Amino acid sequence: MNDKPDAYDTLADPHVLPAAHVSYADGEKIRAYINSASNPKATILFKGTVIGDKTAPMVASYSSRGPSLTSPLILKPDIIGPGSSILAAWPKPVDNTTNIKATFNMISGTSMSCPHLSGIAALIKRVHPDWSPAMIKSAIMTSATQTNLNNSFILDERLLPADILATGAGNVNPSRALDPGLVYDIETRDYISYLCYMYTENQVAIIVNRKINCGGSEYKGVPGPHLNYPSFAVRLAYGSQTYPRTVTNVGDAKSSYHVQIENVPGVSVTVEPKVLAFTKVNQKKTYTVSFSRQDFTANGSYVQGSIAWISAKHIVRIPISVHLVL
Repeated sequence: MNDKPDAYDTLADPHVLPAAHVSYADGEKIRAYINSASNPKATILFKGTVIGDKTAPMVASYSSRGPSLTSPLILKPDIIGPGSSILAAWPKPVDNTTNIKATFNMISGTSMSCPHLSGIAALIKRVHPDWSPAMIKSAIMTSATQTNLNNSFILDERLLPADILATGAGNVNPSRALDPGLVYDIETRDYISYLCYMYTENQVAIIVNRKINCGGSEYKGVPGPHLNYPSFAVRLAYGSQTYPRTVTNVGDAKSSYHVQIENVPGVSVTVEPKVLAFTKVNQKKTYTVSFSRQDFTANGSYVQGSIAWISAKHIVRIPISVHLVL
């Protein structure tokens, strides 16, 4: 049976002995029955494999959560993808010291979700060979889905709605990622400017393998929210904060997008302009997002929402996480 933190997560584990794996809630019921019955008995009936589970996708208990401890002003995670009980090819031991002959295995974790996302990134690169890594990442994030097959909020291991610090932009949608409409690009100098904000010049030089003048005109310290990232992580107290974002049109040459803001509880979010009109492919447009606090009672909490640019063909959504502080 699961322990309490794993809740309803049940994985396909290769148990040493024949076993049935139950959730924490079901395990507690079994435990209560054992403790209350004088002669407890149990029977396991296999009723076949259940397919088409409408609660998928879900966030596993072991899926990494935000906020990032080192970069709290960049929303993490970026995205979630398949990583639980994945059946895949399995290499034989190279030393031949065991009798294991299995050519397939079912495992869970980053070792499974990372190949899924890497493969999707490779597919996008094949279709769009001139796209930068940031553009590919943007396409994956802005096209993600936030609902399960029941068209309800994605749930976590407790069967409760998973928050933005668990899902990031949402669950990866490979088909939509191939045609995102708009992308948020980031150049190398932008990342270096962010590193200059976080570290000393010597530390930055170690990371980029060359000397950087963080006080010069080319590289100036830029905090996380100023990066042209396809998400927002804001630490908000009094007053207002305004940040720019630039999108590149990779859809139809002539296209128009209007903004749609998902309410962020206790925070006023304003976007200007409210319409972005493009006349050619690879054209860039910049907009600003202003955050101002309306509710000062929920200090220390995180609230969430989103901004979406909507055209006749595309929905380009970025998530927002706001940490309310004094």
